[in-house]
Amino acid sequence: MNEQTNITLLKEIAELLNEETEMIPMLKGALSKFLHGTNFETGWIFFINEKGKSQLVAHEQLSEALSYNDCQYLKKGGCWCVSKFRNKQLKKASNIIECQRIESAIEDQVGDHAGITHHATVPLQSGGERFGILNVAKPNTVSYSDDELELLESVAFQLGSAIKRIYLTKQEQEMALVKERNRLARDLHDSVNQLLFSVTLTSRAGIEMTEQQELKSTFRDIQQLTQAALTEMRALIWQLRPKGLESGLIDAIKSYAEMLNLSLVVNVSGVLQFPSRVEETLFRVAQEALNNVRKHAGVREVEMFITITATDILFVVKDEGRGFVNDPDMKLPSIGMQSIRDRVQALSGTADWVSEIGKGTELLIRIPY
Repeated sequence: MNEQTNITLLKEIAELLNEETEMIPMLKGALSKFLHGTNFETGWIFFINEKGKSQLVAHEQLSEALSYNDCQYLKKGGCWCVSKFRNKQLKKASNIIECQRIESAIEDQVGDHAGITHHATVPLQSGGERFGILNVAKPNTVSYSDDELELLESVAFQLGSAIKRIYLTKQEQEMALVKERNRLARDLHDSVNQLLFSVTLTSRAGIEMTEQQELKSTFRDIQQLTQAALTEMRALIWQLRPKGLESGLIDAIKSYAEMLNLSLVVNVSGVLQFPSRVEETLFRVAQEALNNVRKHAGVREVEMFITITATDILFVVKDEGRGFVNDPDMKLPSIGMQSIRDRVQALSGTADWVSEIGKGTELLIRIPY
């Protein structure tokens, strides 16, 4: 490709990156445009977290061998490019002498490899922040030219800046959401919560002021209903603004259980160091699980287990209450349970229940980490 064509391609990619607001469509679109504008025929992108765990987040025009079984050979195993990135030795666009992932796919004869045997790689970064790597390849090519690697670096620079922009945008959106939750929680506390509290005081006074038993009974009913509504309102305020989360996940969960008048025992194994999104998801799941115990289990004792392994977070909530008929082929029996599953699945995790009438319930959460 000549210099003018390269400039045009980079301009088109820049325009696409500037328009996109969602990460995966942006990566796939930029990769597709790059492949169509160059001699490269296939490409894939790994995100690599601080622990060195890689995740295949985008790919375009893979060979039959590399796309086999949902990209099995790209998702598993080791390779030079990921190792060099983890060790902070991958600084610029480079030729790969060998790729274990490609070699394994070819050796196992799982499909046509379309002449793809070697690839070029480049880190995706912005300033001091590192996000992952971009790999591209073309058939029957062992080494890529300096011009090709220079163009690849230019695209990687654009991608790194766009990735950081989207991350920053997401952070701003999360901060705005927290701010709005705080406002709603404050409004509920200052208005509806105070009104309900006033009704409980009024009904209590009514009980003391009348001698008629029917009126006393009516005031007691009003007081009990209002007290139940007040408890629900306080729980809702907690869900909007989780007081205590700044002091740690466990303290926040224990405080919430105490507010619901539940006796909670927490067992922790491993170091609790989560990204904010994971921490809030666990807190919301715990809230919903404790609400279910209070409303349906018929017991006040709950046990919770949090285990952190090298790859997963295991989160278990257990009670010895009434239990329920748990049919995996049927829809979940409550909106709260569906909410738990939706929250966990948003983090690529799983949520399951083990329950039997009269023998309690266990909520089992697994989130990749």
